[in-house]
Amino acid sequence: MLEVSGLVAGYGASTVLFDVSLKVGEGEVATLLGRNGMGKTTTVRAIMGLNPPRGGRVRFRGVEITGWAPERIARAGIGLVPEGRQVFPTLTVRENLIATAADRFRRAHPWTLERIERLFPRLRERRDQPARTLSGGEQQMLAIGRALMTNPWLLILDEATEGLAPAIRAEIWATLAALKAEGQAILLIDKNLAALKRLADRHHVLERGRTVWSGSTAELEAAAERVRGWLGV
Repeated sequence: MLEVSGLVAGYGASTVLFDVSLKVGEGEVATLLGRNGMGKTTTVRAIMGLNPPRGGRVRFRGVEITGWAPERIARAGIGLVPEGRQVFPTLTVRENLIATAADRFRRAHPWTLERIERLFPRLRERRDQPARTLSGGEQQMLAIGRALMTNPWLLILDEATEGLAPAIRAEIWATLAALKAEGQAILLIDKNLAALKRLADRHHVLERGRTVWSGSTAELEAAAERVRGWLGV
């Protein structure tokens, strides 16, 4: 589904990523792990073309997308839930959801407004409210729903549950598990290692802009002491 190799990227004259490689298979949930400032968000931005790669390759569904414009990458079938949610504050919940709605790939069971509202009943209740009036958890649900409305092959979530109340976090994790059960491929960044290990198939650890470890959940358990040093937990 997604294969990143030797990725180099940064901001202005500063290089942040020096050698990042990762994979997400079809129907897999993969994680990107690491302490703050190790390059996780920059990796996501480079994959999406928001910070164009300076080196390395990004392949998606067998096609090299390195250097593509962000809108072209999104149209290719990657849906992003960015860090900080970034919903459209003055638009209503419904307007946020339909703003980017598309079924370019003629999916058998496409995401629709009604289906998103079944997934997140809170959004149905707040359909006509401006997004800025929602709680942080509700805005995160809206950001996930907005990304799903593009009917992506791959869903990327940057800090999926950061800053959310425990009950909302549990609801988000349950939603991601349901999406995985439906075969949705997901690349996930979060700090809740226990939840990530329960959900994900594959993990990648970043340290100072480099992938220093990759493996399955079983391999992550076996390498717990080593990985703990990189994660600082």
